Amino acid sequence: MIKWIVILLIVAAAASLLGLPALAGAAATGARILIGIVLILFLLVVLGLFAVT
Repeated sequence: MIKWIVILLIVAAAASLLGLPALAGAAATGARILIGIVLILFLLVVLGLFAVT
């Protein structure tokens, strides 16, 4: 999932440099959502509420 976050951030950066604000915003929003999911899963693993096998 971290790989997808990095890819979306690179796409957002490239799109903003090329002057495509809609694509940059969509990619940044997707990356922000994935970061939130990763943080929630991380907290659940740390608190022991979610077991990763």
